[in-house]
Amino acid sequence: MPVLQTDKAGFLLDGQPFRFLSGGLHYFRVHPDQWQDRLRKARLMGLNTIETYVPWNLHQPRPDRFVMDGGLDLPRFIELAAAEGLHVLLRPGPYICAEWEGGGLPSWLLTEPDIQLRTRDPRFLAAVDDFFNRLLTPLRTYLASQGGPILAVQVENEYGAYGDDTAYLEHIADSLRACGIDVPL
Repeated sequence: MPVLQTDKAGFLLDGQPFRFLSGGLHYFRVHPDQWQDRLRKARLMGLNTIETYVPWNLHQPRPDRFVMDGGLDLPRFIELAAAEGLHVLLRPGPYICAEWEGGGLPSWLLTEPDIQLRTRDPRFLAAVDDFFNRLLTPLRTYLASQGGPILAVQVENEYGAYGDDTAYLEHIADSLRACGIDVPL
């Protein structure tokens, strides 16, 4: 199983220097029948890694509903990437930007009066923790530590341009770790 590490010179994969040649392919923007073709073309372009965001608002359109099939079948997308010999950088947010409505945050969060998004507001963090648990539990087998293609997972997105609450970022990282994410963040 591949192990990604960093040292002062950069990334190491299984102890050898590694350079990410990565491109973004957002599974939720491409028809699932085209995923394999697009992943193959990425590999043929010389890429060794695919990064993809995870839009919370699509996967959890309501607090009581979680979707991960059809065009949102992220496990299948990851399997297809692995079949093409591609590594995966997973970017689950909770905020993804990606020029996506609300940065991928579900609109139902706003039904809570005065909720503060992307902060340590306990209501927001509880919703994030629930989302991560629903999303990441079935994805653990795809982590590089388990022999899968996911080499690393991003904590938040573009947060430095939005806020500077390191305790918030630590909570997000801790939540990812609590869900079994044991690859580099």
